[in-house]
Amino acid sequence: MNSFIANKSAEEPEIVVRVMIVDDSAVIRGSIARAMEGDPSFKIVSSISNGESAIRSLTREPVDVIVLDIEMPIMDGLTALPQLKAIDPAVQIIMASTLTQKNAEITLRAMSLGATDYIPKPSSTRDVDNIGNFKRELLEKVKVLGLLARRAGVRPSAGEKAVPVVAGKVASPIARAARVAQSADQPAHQIPVKRDQPVVLRKAPIERPKVIAIGSSTGGPQALFNVISNMGTGLPQPVVITQHMPPSFTTILAEHIARQCKVDCIEVQDGQRIKPGCYYIAPGDFHMLFETRNGETAVKLSKDPPENFCRPSVDPMLRSLVPIYGKNILTIILTGMGQDGTRGGEAVVNAGGTVIAQDEATSVVWGMPGAAAMSGICSAVMPVGEIGVFVRQIALRAKA
Repeated sequence: MNSFIANKSAEEPEIVVRVMIVDDSAVIRGSIARAMEGDPSFKIVSSISNGESAIRSLTREPVDVIVLDIEMPIMDGLTALPQLKAIDPAVQIIMASTLTQKNAEITLRAMSLGATDYIPKPSSTRDVDNIGNFKRELLEKVKVLGLLARRAGVRPSAGEKAVPVVAGKVASPIARAARVAQSADQPAHQIPVKRDQPVVLRKAPIERPKVIAIGSSTGGPQALFNVISNMGTGLPQPVVITQHMPPSFTTILAEHIARQCKVDCIEVQDGQRIKPGCYYIAPGDFHMLFETRNGETAVKLSKDPPENFCRPSVDPMLRSLVPIYGKNILTIILTGMGQDGTRGGEAVVNAGGTVIAQDEATSVVWGMPGAAAMSGICSAVMPVGEIGVFVRQIALRAKA
C-alpha cells in the first residue's frame, strides 16, 4: 500500500483502532479476532452474534470499525446497518459477505446505506487463520478505515479524549480540489496540499481521447455511479473500468451501473470487441487487458498474478491500452486504498495521454488517487461530482 496512506505520518497521533466483530458464527468471530491479535494497533471491543446486540453494544461503547456479517438471526446486517450509522455516523462498517450473487446484491445495497467497504467472508476458519489474502486484506482495511473514522469524528470511549480537529492532522480531509490547468498553453501548476510536497499538475488534454479508462477501489461503486451518471450516454469512446471486486460482485456492479446510470454497461467476456459509448467492467479475479484483433480492439482476460495485491488490477489494464491508443487515452483514478493505477498512469502520460484523479475531500480513501496526484502525472485533481461533467466535455470536444 502507498506509504503516505498506510503509514502514520509524524504529525498524526498514535491511535488504537477499536473494532466490533458481528457474526452469528462464534468460530468465525474468534478467527477474525485472532487475525488481529499481536498487533497493538487493534483493540477488539466487542464480539457480537447478531445485529440487534450490535446496536445495543454500540450505544454503550463506541468503536471505530465494525466488521458486519450479512446473514444473521434476530437481526441481519442490512437491517442493523442504518441503525448503527444513526448511533454514530462516523463509524466505518465493513460488510463481510460470501461470494454469491445474492450477497453481492445485498452488499452493494449496504454500501448505498452507509457501509464503507466489504470483504469476502471466508468459507472456513482455515481461510482466516492462514496468513494469506484474507488476513492481509482484513488488517489493511481495518487499519485504514480506523484512521478514517477518527478523522470523521467517531465518538471517543469513556475516559478517552477526542482526537482534536487540527488542519493537516487527523481530524479533517487534508487536500482540497486542485484546479485544472485551463489550456494547453498554460504551464503545469503547483497546488499546495498538506503533504510533504505540492501536487504538480500537467497540461490539460488538447485532443479528444479514443478510449476512457477508470480505476477504483474502496468507495469506488458510489464514486462510479456519480461519475458515470454525469458522463452519460452518446460518448464516441468506449469506457473501460477496473474496480477492485471479487467474482459475482462485478457482475452485479455492472447491472447496477446500467440500471442506475441508464447506460450500456456490461461485465466483459474474453475476446469481446469494445464499442463506442459502452461501459465495460473487468470481471472479478481476472485482469482486463486489450489487444488488436482484425483491426478492432478486443478484450483479453488474464489470470496473470495479482498486481498491487489485486486481480483485476488497474495498472495492467492501462499498460495494455498504451500500444493501441497511445496519446489518445484519458484515465480517471477514483477513491481507493493503495497505489494501483499510478504505474499504469505513468505509462499513459509517457505516451502523451492524460490522467485525472479524484480529490481527497471527496474520496473515501485518498490512496490510489493520492498516489497518482503526488507522482505528478495528473492534469486535474477534482471533486468526484465534477469529474463526469469534465470528462464528457473532453470526450465530446471537436477533434484537434
